[in-house]
Amino acid sequence: MAMAVLWTAMVVISVLCAAATGRLEALSAAALSGAAAAVELSIAMAGAICLWCGVLEVLRRGGALEGLSRLLRPVLGLLYPEFRNDRRVMEPLTANVAANLLGVGNAATPMGIRAAAAMARNLNGVASDSLCMLVVINTSSLQVIPATVAAARAAAGSAAPFDILPAVWLASAVSVTVGIVAARLLARVWP
Repeated sequence: MAMAVLWTAMVVISVLCAAATGRLEALSAAALSGAAAAVELSIAMAGAICLWCGVLEVLRRGGALEGLSRLLRPVLGLLYPEFRNDRRVMEPLTANVAANLLGVGNAATPMGIRAAAAMARNLNGVASDSLCMLVVINTSSLQVIPATVAAARAAAGSAAPFDILPAVWLASAVSVTVGIVAARLLARVWP
């Protein structure tokens, strides 16, 4: 609701300022140009997202995702000790983390929701520390291949959309580390 009010206010202020300065035609041209660019970007992004979701599905069907899941289980077992042996939680959780590692957040979302629902089945409306950790890890999202960001860069005309890899690796590693440490510390402060 707040965002609707904010966007409406921005549009109204823009129209009023354009009318006051006699630049309504420029405002109209900019709005149409922006809408066209948004449609072009959306189509380019949809193609790239479909590609990477397809790659993720091929990895899943080929067994590579299960192999990655096996590699992730010891780490996820440390982060989620009460669910270490619960397949209803660990399977979607490892798939979620694997999809995030590949930078395909859209494909990770359904698995994250499934893992959160499995975690929350006995919580009576109160988020557990593990559920909060899932949100933190999902939000900070360690990425090895930032597929969605690279697709956006390619759609915008970048000649080397993956040249951001070192920066993405550093930023995502730092954000996940800080998020995990903060979640652990806050879990001790507010048990």
